[in-house]
Amino acid sequence: MSALHSEISSQPHERDRDIVLSARDVTVGFGSKIVLDRLNLDVYRGEILGFVGASGTGKSVLMRTVLRLLPRRSGKIEILGKDYDKLSEPERNQLDMRLGVLFQQGALFSSLTVKENIQVPMREYLDLPKNLMDELAHLKIRMVGLAADAADKYPSELSGGMIKRAALARALALDPDLVFLDEPTSGLDPIGAAEFDELIAKLRDTLGLTVYMVTHDLDSLFSVCDRIAVLGQKRVLVEGTVEDMLACDDPWVQSYFRGKRARSIVPREDIADRNDVNGAGAHSREK
Repeated sequence: MSALHSEISSQPHERDRDIVLSARDVTVGFGSKIVLDRLNLDVYRGEILGFVGASGTGKSVLMRTVLRLLPRRSGKIEILGKDYDKLSEPERNQLDMRLGVLFQQGALFSSLTVKENIQVPMREYLDLPKNLMDELAHLKIRMVGLAADAADKYPSELSGGMIKRAALARALALDPDLVFLDEPTSGLDPIGAAEFDELIAKLRDTLGLTVYMVTHDLDSLFSVCDRIAVLGQKRVLVEGTVEDMLACDDPWVQSYFRGKRARSIVPREDIADRNDVNGAGAHSREK
């Protein structure tokens, strides 16, 4: 464990925060290949955590393991204070209702309309009359910034950005406490990605969500993430704020956050200070 990771993890204000996701000594492998080895990670209530790492290091593997889509070989995972392994099936269903997931490509059912896709979790977990489900689906559609007529469109009729928003509306269908986003801005143009970041931040603030975001998008990390965790060598190498990442001496972290593609990106605090001086307003990105 790096010195920075140890220092950040031991800070009193972090220890006192409400942990909504806890992974302890989690090991995941496929055959003889170990992907995650005794990994530890905490996600705190109300934060947007950006989870990053080189391609193939296991970022999505960890997310799918947390969601029980992949088995783990050892370790303990607690979500919202509950250990899945100790819950009955009805208790697991209750816990599942408090989670929302947006997969990388949206994973919408192609044979269902946007409205019907959003209603899938409602049909699985709730017993509601059709008119109420329709009303709730339209509410979620408005919540993610889609036009009302998107409700009756099929995924094949949607743009990439609309698919992301529709998938997010489905993730919010049951009013979850914790939302998992897998590469939410991948495939979006810079304007669409910025708007999606702003939407995530707005929903976090208005709905009180906790967001676990797997991403490669430096703009997202700098503009909306409260904290960042870096995966490498089969575990979390370092975690902390953007400023902590910029100060970290790990070679990969330095290359990622201070490399050529990061040259035009500056921390939110620096942008705010600059805008205060210029009177330009509070923007989250350097243009």
